[in-house]
Amino acid sequence: MANASIAMLGIVHEQLTEDNYEYWKVCLERYLIGQGFWDVVTGKKPQPPKDADDYEDWTIRNALALHAIQLSCGPDIYKKFRKTTSAKDAWEHLAPSNLRPPDDHEDLNDKFHHLNYQTLYNAIESGDWKQIKGLLELHDNPVSARITSKGDTALHVAILAGHLGIAEKLVKLMSADDLEITNEFGSTGLSLAAICGCTKLAKLMVDKNPKLVSISNDLHIDGNIPVIVAALYNRKEMVHYLYKVTPIDELSPEKGRYGSTLLHCLISAEIYDVALELLEEYPKLGLTKDRFGKYTLRILAQKPSAFPSGTKLVFWRRWIYSSMSLFRELVSGLLKNFAPDVYHRKLVHREALRILSCICKEIPKLSESQLTEIGIDEMIYDAIKHGILEFIFELIKCDPPIIWRKDSKGRSIFAHAIVLRQDKIFSLIHGFGTRKNIMAHRHDIFGNNYLHLAAKLSPPGQLERVSGPALQMQRELQWFQEVESMVQPKCKEEVNENNKTPATVFTEEHAELAKEGERWMKNTAASGMVVGTLIAAVMFTTAFTVPGGNNNNTGLPIFLKYDAFKLFVMSNALSMFSSSTSVLMFLGILTARFAEKDFFRSLPMKVIIGLLCLFLSIVTMMVAFGCAIFMTLNDRLSWIDIPVIILALIPITLFCMLQFPLLIHIIHCTFVSTISSKPEKHPLGVS
Repeated sequence: MANASIAMLGIVHEQLTEDNYEYWKVCLERYLIGQGFWDVVTGKKPQPPKDADDYEDWTIRNALALHAIQLSCGPDIYKKFRKTTSAKDAWEHLAPSNLRPPDDHEDLNDKFHHLNYQTLYNAIESGDWKQIKGLLELHDNPVSARITSKGDTALHVAILAGHLGIAEKLVKLMSADDLEITNEFGSTGLSLAAICGCTKLAKLMVDKNPKLVSISNDLHIDGNIPVIVAALYNRKEMVHYLYKVTPIDELSPEKGRYGSTLLHCLISAEIYDVALELLEEYPKLGLTKDRFGKYTLRILAQKPSAFPSGTKLVFWRRWIYSSMSLFRELVSGLLKNFAPDVYHRKLVHREALRILSCICKEIPKLSESQLTEIGIDEMIYDAIKHGILEFIFELIKCDPPIIWRKDSKGRSIFAHAIVLRQDKIFSLIHGFGTRKNIMAHRHDIFGNNYLHLAAKLSPPGQLERVSGPALQMQRELQWFQEVESMVQPKCKEEVNENNKTPATVFTEEHAELAKEGERWMKNTAASGMVVGTLIAAVMFTTAFTVPGGNNNNTGLPIFLKYDAFKLFVMSNALSMFSSSTSVLMFLGILTARFAEKDFFRSLPMKVIIGLLCLFLSIVTMMVAFGCAIFMTLNDRLSWIDIPVIILALIPITLFCMLQFPLLIHIIHCTFVSTISSKPEKHPLGVS
């Protein structure tokens, strides 16, 4: 930062602020002239062709000029045009016409002309049409007059104030040319109507002057035509109307960036039906840079909610989603009424998939340089990071050789799937037969093979999907062993550029997680051991102090003749044995060595057995207690049976609520969850 400040002081005395623009501009202009960069900055020396003799000289001078501008304006202002590579564009961005002072010959009467309409302005703001109408009759053509300092007409003010009824009446009084008047921000009345979403008002204006749909906002909204403005503000009804009345050639790639910008805004606002219609007309728009410097395909790669794989639903909504057929109107209608949000999400996914397919079909038509220019590697990475299976699936289907493509780090689709722990995307690798083994033997620029990548610690977002450090460690081991079963044996002993084998990388990367997993296991075992020990002690005592006591002559229990006594003895014994077993399991955890491989199956199995036995001991303890109450009271207090049963269920229910989710989760992670599974349908049509 100190060096930057010193360099900056050699160009201008102080960085650009809101108060020193004119002084700053003069200083920087003189510096650029003195250094011989002024013809590049002003565009008098345009960029020559790459094969021209002076191309290298122009490139150097452009870079030096741009660097000087960046240093002079400071980081806060620079970030607004940080993506530009042209010194001319940067200079024009910092010197817009509205920042320049007025010309000396400017008529001050014109400047303050709007003050003559202050009463009209106040009447519009208050919504008093009777007064407005009277004032309009007093002035000469006031509907076209600018009545604010920002150049707003009466129509602009009425729309901004929310008086749409008055705006409609004003439109009827205005001529077609009057409707084309823009304010200081370049906005027509139609642009403001698009922002507020008043379709009725927009129709009135377009019917009177169809050219309005092609007039862009020069400054306020980055030069966008009304349909784009409506999409930016998520006005769906307005978008549908304006798209129909906007000439389609206005949105073609050859016309400019209106089409790609509209497509971007439509995707962001989830107006997929219009986006699909536009793409079918101009398929190249999905791979054309828009006014924001972005590509629609990358927006899709960062929007998991647009696809089924990025949508999480509870089980019953998931069942409705899978049962909903968009081609069976009767069933769809019933389900639509029952779960409209699920129905809407299904429609969104269907349209988004069609849009994705339409764009991906253009990928094979691009050269390598074009793919690099649009940032295909970044798009692939984003899609994998967000777990968008459909994106990768469609990309491979449309352009199969892309599976061999490597990014700047030398990593392919499946290498990224391993690093980012996206198991569904990684499962696609099973559809490539022998090619799978070839891909698995590839290395990145750091010398890492697939097993090195699997040895790295998962991203935090992926780790958090698994509850508890011990189960997170188990998941990491599952990934490592899955990839290990795929690669060639020699990959296990290969070293990367840091001279580390995959096993060494795994140990170093997971050292802290292993310690946290050990603490988690021991805390869980200690808590379960306390409860198990308490139950075992109670059940052991109860075995020798049976309810009702013993016969003094025979020594046998008095209630031996009751069937409930036999159930009592069985429940007591089961509770005693199961609690003892749980204590032993938890003790085994406390005394375990906690090696890395123990987290894979040994330790989770002990937790599962311990929790199951603990649950069984609590249930049988409650049964034994209920039997004892029943025998002691006999038939004398029969009404107490039901309350006792209900109360006995309370600890069982609490255990189920507090511990069963953990138990089910451990069982699922240990026996059900797998890293890799063959997809039902492969992009290349192979199994």
